[in-house]
Amino acid sequence: MTYAFAIALGLAAGVLAGMFGIGGGILFVPTLIALGLDHHEALGTSLLAIIPTVLVGTWRQARYGNVRWRAAALLGVAAATAAQGGVVLAESLPDATLRRLFAGLLVLVAAQIAWRARRRES
Repeated sequence: MTYAFAIALGLAAGVLAGMFGIGGGILFVPTLIALGLDHHEALGTSLLAIIPTVLVGTWRQARYGNVRWRAAALLGVAAATAAQGGVVLAESLPDATLRRLFAGLLVLVAAQIAWRARRRES
């Protein structure tokens, strides 16, 4: 992977995360797979790359008073705990199965966004 492409991907993910609150994994994982990483490597790389985005996004949103710290702490502790089980599960699955499950998740997220947009228009 070229450094210029990695920087461009990071900038795009940062802008989209800041504007819409989407996770960088929605962008990082498919792109890293397209660049030749297997799904396990793409997931791990994506999780590490999201940390700076989360820190800066939280800092900026906190300045606007948009962060509910208690809810964030509870959600973070629960998610970090459950992530350990997710890692064990992901490592036990073949790469192709993990890729299919992630693709299914992307389809579900896209359907949910389309459904909500359609409901708001009517």
